[in-house]
Amino acid sequence: MLLEVCCGNRQSAINAAKAGAKRIELCCDLHLGGLTPSYNDILYCQEHLSLQTFVLIRPRGGDFCYTDEEFQTILSDIAFCREHGIPGVVIGFLKSDLSIDVEKCHTAMQAAGAMQVTFHRAFDRCKDWQVALEQIIDCGFHRILTSGQQPTAPQGADTLAEIVKQARQRITILAGSGIASDNVEELVRRSHVDEVHASCKLNGDTSQTEEIKLIISKLVN
Repeated sequence: MLLEVCCGNRQSAINAAKAGAKRIELCCDLHLGGLTPSYNDILYCQEHLSLQTFVLIRPRGGDFCYTDEEFQTILSDIAFCREHGIPGVVIGFLKSDLSIDVEKCHTAMQAAGAMQVTFHRAFDRCKDWQVALEQIIDCGFHRILTSGQQPTAPQGADTLAEIVKQARQRITILAGSGIASDNVEELVRRSHVDEVHASCKLNGDTSQTEEIKLIISKLVN
C-alpha cells in the first residue's frame, strides 16, 4: 500500500521526501483543484528529491473539456516531462456530455511514451463510471485517481470498492480526496483500493511531515 502525497508547492515536495514518501503528485494552485506546476519546480523535484515525481498536467481550472489550443499546451507540457525523464504525468479529458474523450486520451498517451500515466479526478465527473473505467483501461492508463464519485474518498468508499472489483487488477485504483491519518485505515479496509492520495495538510497550504509519516505508518501496519 503506497501513499502518493499531493504537493501544491515545492516545500510540500521537500517535506514529503523528508517524511519518506515514495511518490508525489506535483501541482500548483490547489484552490483551483490543482494546475500544472512551473517547469522550475518540476526539474527541482526530479533532480534533488529521492522520490517519484508525477506531474499534474492541467492548464486551467474548471471543466475538463479543452480547446485545441489548450490541448496543444497539454501536449507540450507532457513532452517537457518526457524529455526530462519525469516518471509520470496526471491527465484527464472529458467531452461536453461527461463521457471520456477517447481521442484526446489516445493522443496524450502516445505523447507520454513510457511514462506512467494517471487519469485524474475528471473520472468522478463522468456520467457513467462503469463505461468510463473500461475506456480508460482500453486507452492504456496505469491508474485512476478517484473519490468514488463523491466529494471525498471516505464518502465514496462503497463505490470505490465497486470500482476496484470491476477493475480486476487491470489498472491501479488510487483513492484521493479527504484522506487523512484519522480515516485512512477505515477507507482502505472498506474500499480495497491499491494506493491512496492525500495532501497531508493539517493547516495552511503545505504538506506536513508528521502527517505524512503518520499515514505511511498506518498503511504499513
